[in-house]
Amino acid sequence: MTEQIPKERFERLADPVAATVAPAEPVRETTPAAPGGARRKVVAILASAALLAGLWYGYRYVTEGRFIVATDDAYVKADVATISAKVGGNLVGVPVVDNQKVKAGDILVQIDPGDYKLAMAAAARRIDTQTATIARIDAQRVGQEAAVGQARAQLTAAQADQARAASEFERVVQLVEKKFATPQRLDLARADRDRTTAAVAGATAAVAAAEAALAVIAAQETEADRMRDELRVAHDKTKRDLDFTTVRAPFDGVVGNRAAQLGALVAPGTRLMSLIPLDTVYVEANFKETQLGGLKPGQKALLVVDAYAKHNIEGVVESVAPASGAQYSMLPPENATGNFTKIVQRVPVRIRVPAEVAKSGRLRPGMSVVVDVDTRTSQH
Repeated sequence: MTEQIPKERFERLADPVAATVAPAEPVRETTPAAPGGARRKVVAILASAALLAGLWYGYRYVTEGRFIVATDDAYVKADVATISAKVGGNLVGVPVVDNQKVKAGDILVQIDPGDYKLAMAAAARRIDTQTATIARIDAQRVGQEAAVGQARAQLTAAQADQARAASEFERVVQLVEKKFATPQRLDLARADRDRTTAAVAGATAAVAAAEAALAVIAAQETEADRMRDELRVAHDKTKRDLDFTTVRAPFDGVVGNRAAQLGALVAPGTRLMSLIPLDTVYVEANFKETQLGGLKPGQKALLVVDAYAKHNIEGVVESVAPASGAQYSMLPPENATGNFTKIVQRVPVRIRVPAEVAKSGRLRPGMSVVVDVDTRTSQH
């Protein structure tokens, strides 16, 4: 039995082209939207956002921004000490390295102390010799004082003998006048008087000579004492030089830029290294002179260190420099000429950082800082 093919299918099979082409659906006509409406909406939204942003920033400026004085010309500072040799010699010990933390009194450099020990020993021996000289002079002084005493005693005896002879001479003169004594006895009395007078003169000269010799000895003793004092000063200097062979840290800090090398020969004044006290760092901000009107010590400052941009530090204005930075340069500007260009000067302002931040050791001298000072605030 054969299958009956529908008429419609039969017609499609008979016409292959008609069989492969689907009947076309009717096309709907759409009206395109006007482009100006969407654009106006975008412009309105942007204008509203800009207006709100302007109002916000204007409000912030009026209430806060106009009181903020800012600069990015600021750096972390520290009172860096240059450690130098006070005496010369070979370096026999350098127990520290760069970036090492040290405490006050720690040994930084050891200079060969041999020559300085010998110099101190020689100075001590010179003091001992001078002390012996002073002892000898002192003994001479004691002996001379005894000689002076003896000369004075002899003078006293001579004066007594002279007084006796003079009295005897006067008595004999009276006896001769009364014919109770001979002229020969008068001559003997006169001779005795003259002899005792000469003896007194000699004793007086002896006393003067003894006293002069005592004065010379006293002067020698004074000079010897002064010389010993000078030798003691020289000894103290040699001891001081010996102490200087051990270079110690004057304060707590971190060693940097070490130039000292083991075995090197250094002269007095040679730079050995730098010592940075990281626990006493501060910020030096260079503000324009036009910004100084509202700045004064005690105001709060917001510090943003470039190395730690996500961490704000609250500092305090400590002081304002007495002159602009240009005045401290090696060649200060000279504007008393016909060619003059006005340039806004910058004045350094010192800002104190919190003690806990300074002692953390994270701030290093030379780091760049952005500073915002709120001129409304003040600490008393």
